[in-house]
Amino acid sequence: MSLDVDSKTLIHAGKLIDGKSDQVQSRISIVIDGNIISDIKKGFISSNDFEDYIDLRDHTVLPGLMDMHVHFGQEYQSKAQAPIKVEREMQAILATQHAYVTFKSGFTTVRQVGDSGLVAISLRDAINSGKLAGPRIFAAGKTIATTGGHADPTNGKAVDDYDYPVPEQGVVNGPYEVYAAVRQRYKDGADGIKITVTGGVLSVAKSGQNPQFTQEEVDAVVSAAKDYGMWVAVHAHGAEGMKRAIKAGVDSIEHGTFMDLEAMDLMIENGTYYVPTISAGEFVAEKSKIDNFFPEIVRPKAASVGPQISDTFRKAYEKGVKIAFGTDAGVQKHGTNWKEFVYMVENGMPAMKAIQSATMETAKLLRIEDKLGSIESGKLADLIAVKGNPIEDISVLENVDVVIKDGLLYEGHHHHHH
Repeated sequence: MSLDVDSKTLIHAGKLIDGKSDQVQSRISIVIDGNIISDIKKGFISSNDFEDYIDLRDHTVLPGLMDMHVHFGQEYQSKAQAPIKVEREMQAILATQHAYVTFKSGFTTVRQVGDSGLVAISLRDAINSGKLAGPRIFAAGKTIATTGGHADPTNGKAVDDYDYPVPEQGVVNGPYEVYAAVRQRYKDGADGIKITVTGGVLSVAKSGQNPQFTQEEVDAVVSAAKDYGMWVAVHAHGAEGMKRAIKAGVDSIEHGTFMDLEAMDLMIENGTYYVPTISAGEFVAEKSKIDNFFPEIVRPKAASVGPQISDTFRKAYEKGVKIAFGTDAGVQKHGTNWKEFVYMVENGMPAMKAIQSATMETAKLLRIEDKLGSIESGKLADLIAVKGNPIEDISVLENVDVVIKDGLLYEGHHHHHH
């Protein structure tokens, strides 16, 4: 159900969290003109002059939420349940469903950090052209790794079963190959770059935390990305790889599991964002207790990384590291992104700060804060509504009743005035 794009719409919001103010406002009128928020007024103004009216007097209205770490097209399954082979076409088909579920749960913008191909880039374009309902996607395309690194697609395969992957396929060694890989992502149409500077939990390899990019290699990533106006997101568990990435000037550290105080200081100094993905940590820790869920080489990594993530989050928040919301959905199920808010609040972040980390802070990380991230006049009309007050109970974000993106209403009820 969409509204007529040329009409003016009035929303009466019982409560408003605008993404910037630390205060919840009450009884607010929001005017949307086409796809732009044109006015915000105190009190409930008369709906007579408006073609469309959306009554959210018993709801809290918030900016559309943003998740900086999703993987549409995949969801981790146990060894027993996992299909023997997964075709790229199947990933693409599932990705459209993952995007829709995420969108309906209130996330109007996401960053897909890592893909096996052009799935998210293609999905982004299909959504942007209005062919499908879904969030705005900012995509990194194929993740870049070094040989044997967390995003080397040939890990765990017999030597005779694969051709050595080239930089264009996202495996690089040395700064020259880095340039080839970044330029290929640009050619593919990616919005940014994702690199794996340390091992990973779910890769079929021993270490989850050893450094896997040299300083020279990660410097080259940032310098190449800057040439093409792309952001750089960095998968990192171990502190050494993380510090190299922060010194190089990357935009965000994902997971940051074994971050030490020196890494935190460097992040504060460089303005680097931390994307915690606590929910993925909780998920893998839980599943590591189950026999045969993970391959045995993965199991100890999952058991140790999980509990550590929330501990690191608590310390980083207290220290003043900039935090942007991200879940790693695609490890756990898509559409459960809201659980991250609960974990953030349980680990010491005030509810309002957690919401801001998924609105204004994420917009800054994506460099779109002039258009999105808050409910202010002149910004794009991305809004959601929930019953109840998320500041009193953050878990109400599980049930999103209304999603408006780019001025179009996708959920909920509205009235036409004639």
